[in-house]
Amino acid sequence: MTLAVYLADRAGRLDAALRLTPREARLEARVLAAAALGVEPVWLIAHDTDLLAPQQLAALDALFERRLAGEPVAYILGEREFYGRKFRVSPATLIPRPETEHLVDAALSHGPDAARVLDIGTGSGCIAITLKLERPDCSLCAVDVSTDALAMAQANGERLGAGIEWLESDLFAALAGRRFALIVSNPPYIAAGDGHLGQGDVRFEPKGALASGADGLDAIRAIVKRAPAHLEPGGWLLLEHGYDQGETVPALLAGAGYAEVFMARDLAGQPRVSGGRRT
Repeated sequence: MTLAVYLADRAGRLDAALRLTPREARLEARVLAAAALGVEPVWLIAHDTDLLAPQQLAALDALFERRLAGEPVAYILGEREFYGRKFRVSPATLIPRPETEHLVDAALSHGPDAARVLDIGTGSGCIAITLKLERPDCSLCAVDVSTDALAMAQANGERLGAGIEWLESDLFAALAGRRFALIVSNPPYIAAGDGHLGQGDVRFEPKGALASGADGLDAIRAIVKRAPAHLEPGGWLLLEHGYDQGETVPALLAGAGYAEVFMARDLAGQPRVSGGRRT
């Protein structure tokens, strides 16, 4: 079997099994094939008429079977791109998503020079590391309740050359007496009974980093309530949230006494980031 025939067949299977678009299926097939064969994707184009050796077929089948079972490509490859950089990921961490880049953009525009910045629930570390690399003048502290996630974040930070203070902490528990000019978080914000938790990639991601109470707002409420004690005067709290929480989260911030409350939309026009300033 040639490489081209194999890829066409597997793209068709991915399309049928995972309800991908034909374009998505072809792209995933090429990404997985390149990883299995240890080559760059462009190599596949030049060698699409090559006959596959038995060991190549075995390597390809191993990855494709995992994907056909629904495992996210990011976990199969062990990495995902975020803000132009590759971050290592594992089932201990959420998979970085393009929507979260809007939280980074908001942080870059609201953080003052040489700010002390806190990232709550850092996961893979993609937010904290990106902020540190984009704004080297700022000092970053990142916390997570998961020791496995924190280890992954720290490894990403070391690999990418970002000097960050990593702390194991349930929200602000390990931060008594400390204040920051900017606090950012992509907390769990999906309702515990939401059917999407049983679909697609999220089936494989850590549920504690996805769901938060009956309405999905338990973690956000806790952060909104407790953040003022850890914000410098005039400091900002910025939160990523669900598309259906674009009115609720700003209302929580305003009700808690934050000033200059705003909500920003993602590229799809969906509510995505809200923030407010400590008065």
